[in-house]
Amino acid sequence: MEHNHSHHGHEHHSLNHGRAFAIGIALNMAFIMVEVIFGIKANSLALLADAGHNFSDVLGLVLAWGASWLSQWHPTDKFTYGFRRSSILAALLNALLLLVTIGGIVWEAIGRFLHPSASHASIIIGVASVGVVINTVTALLFMAGRKADLNIRGAFLHMVADAAISAGVVLAGVLIAFTGIQLIDPVVSIIVAAIIFMGTWNLLRESFNLAIDAVPEHIDADHVELYLSTLPNVKNVHHLHIWGLSTTDVALTVHMVLSSPDENNELLAQIREELHHRFGISHATIQFESSEAGICLARRCTLHSRIDEENAGD
Repeated sequence: MEHNHSHHGHEHHSLNHGRAFAIGIALNMAFIMVEVIFGIKANSLALLADAGHNFSDVLGLVLAWGASWLSQWHPTDKFTYGFRRSSILAALLNALLLLVTIGGIVWEAIGRFLHPSASHASIIIGVASVGVVINTVTALLFMAGRKADLNIRGAFLHMVADAAISAGVVLAGVLIAFTGIQLIDPVVSIIVAAIIFMGTWNLLRESFNLAIDAVPEHIDADHVELYLSTLPNVKNVHHLHIWGLSTTDVALTVHMVLSSPDENNELLAQIREELHHRFGISHATIQFESSEAGICLARRCTLHSRIDEENAGD
């Protein structure tokens, strides 16, 4: 029997994005203040809705920045995996904040449908145009690291979406200027809320699944089990567990019954490398068992599972 706990891929190669987070947060906070001031002045719900959305994005950037910082803390005797899981909690909290924002936007839009009011198209166009520039610049700050880090990629895509939404507000201002139809403003607000919801729902679902140790969406557990079971010298694979340590790190534990327990170092190295490169699993705990011991352990594990189920039923 041999036990190997692989930390392959644990080395963090991502760049320090602290400066990008700081600049992005500062730019967006300044723009939010501009949107609120001119949104009230122009009586534009579209601008105020976009300000609320941008504020939720700033909170998301703060949470992501904090989680990124915590994830670099070294493990301790009490927190043996460190604080990498904070990135999952940050994503979940960010999703909940976005849902609250969506509710506020929709509530105000309904009020505008019932009680239409005039908006100043020129102010809407000018302020939203600035938003396109600010969000594009912020997105570019995260462009370099978007392929290596899921959190950075999320920040990048969020800012790109914000730039598109601001462009939509510009379009609303142009349409109001040419048509004089004031209901365009709450209509655009509803569209903004719908766009936010589509992205938020996926974020909420994925972060919730990671929080309860579900298999990450980019990994097919059946393919992992098939790969392990078809390796030379492997007779049985059981107790396979795959879960996210963070939004970027995936862990695996498995028991593997071997027909011959000798010379397993090369097999361990092969499994470790292929799990990392083929499936993106960077932390693998692999326990090798002999045929006799494996059968015994498998039966004992099955017995324990049945006992646990019976106890849960009582």
